[in-house]
Amino acid sequence: MLDQNNAARLKEGVKSLELMTRFALATLALASGVYTYLGVRSLIDGSADLVFFAAIVYSAAVSVGIYAFWTYMMRFLPLMRDSARRGALIAVMGLGSLMIVAMSSWLNAAALAGSAALEQHLAVTLEDYVADLDKAHDKALAAQSLLPDVQRASVRFSRLAQDERQSGALTGTSGSGSVVQLLTQMSQQLDELSASILASRETAATQFEQGSQHLANMRALVSGDGEVQPRADEFAAEALALTGVISSLQETSIAASVSRAAEDLSLGFIAPVADGGTQDLANRQDRVMRSIMEAVAAQSKALQAAAQDILNQPGVPARRFVPLSTPEAVLLYARDFLPSWAGAISIDLLPMVLVLILSVVHSASRREARTLDVADKITAAEMMRAVALFRDMNADLPPEQVQKAIEHAASEKLPTDEAPEPDSNAEDDKTSTDSDDPKDKRDDNITPLRDKKH
Repeated sequence: MLDQNNAARLKEGVKSLELMTRFALATLALASGVYTYLGVRSLIDGSADLVFFAAIVYSAAVSVGIYAFWTYMMRFLPLMRDSARRGALIAVMGLGSLMIVAMSSWLNAAALAGSAALEQHLAVTLEDYVADLDKAHDKALAAQSLLPDVQRASVRFSRLAQDERQSGALTGTSGSGSVVQLLTQMSQQLDELSASILASRETAATQFEQGSQHLANMRALVSGDGEVQPRADEFAAEALALTGVISSLQETSIAASVSRAAEDLSLGFIAPVADGGTQDLANRQDRVMRSIMEAVAAQSKALQAAAQDILNQPGVPARRFVPLSTPEAVLLYARDFLPSWAGAISIDLLPMVLVLILSVVHSASRREARTLDVADKITAAEMMRAVALFRDMNADLPPEQVQKAIEHAASEKLPTDEAPEPDSNAEDDKTSTDSDDPKDKRDDNITPLRDKKH
């Protein structure tokens, strides 16, 4: 009895939920169509009327296709009993789900997270520009590390010139001779190089300030309010200006100039003629000037090597801001918007859950129905028709014979699934009809009734 109630309740439940199922499917298809419209509208270029008409047609086609596809699945898949045919329909359902995701779900995700994805693109690009500006500024200031070496060399030559002038520390004879002139010349050249390095620092600081202002404007656009597309256009203009600042900042580096100036220290070295009053003093001046030339060559080599290391550092590649549409941004930054993707796909594929539920319910109903007796499977309408037919068949017989036929049929155990096949009892009944006993004849009137019922 419990199985009978469960099978009946399952069938009644499926019938009672049919209207709700259609309403839910229509609502999901409509929601998918609306978000598809919002997503596809950003992909179409042209007049406002053309964009509206094309987006409406596409979204309507998506809604109808989704509703029809899942209606077919709900109607036929739960009724499949053969494993092969059921597997074929499941494969078709998987293929259709992929097609729905391709034509609708990604557009739904674009509608749900399009603005956020564009802002994410602007934020990522902003961080790249920040890194580029810092690299260009660091490279521009890298030559500043050479400034202490240049200043120390200049001070050293200046002190040697002063000592030679005052006490003759190098030649043994005080005065302003050729050695003092040479040392003063080297000190002046190094001072000029120091001044160039200091001037480049100020230029780099000014350009870095300009770049920082562009970055501040870009940050305000990323975190601003309002529609994202106008802000993206202003962001592109700021990015273009910042790219020019970065390029200028890289050209501000004084490293190449330091390398050339260091080379000039030795190649452009102008040694004065020894002007000593005596030959001995002139010889001493020549020896000191050769020592100074060797020191200048060593200093020049060291500055060239340091400047070359700076020049060998990789430069900042030119970066170009690439605007994206909302669907492209959603695809590019899909990992950052997994909840939006999950919601967009769920809207389209939620009917699959309903299909699986109906499949399980129909399978359970068929399994429980197989365990029922034949009488338990007869509905009330079928029972009423059977009773009416029985009465029509036995309308001409006496009530006593009808009652005995009913009692005789009820006393027999009938098979549960199919009608009984002929057996030896039929032969016995046939034999009994040949008897002349009135009692046997009375039984003979009952036997055809039983056969007719069977």
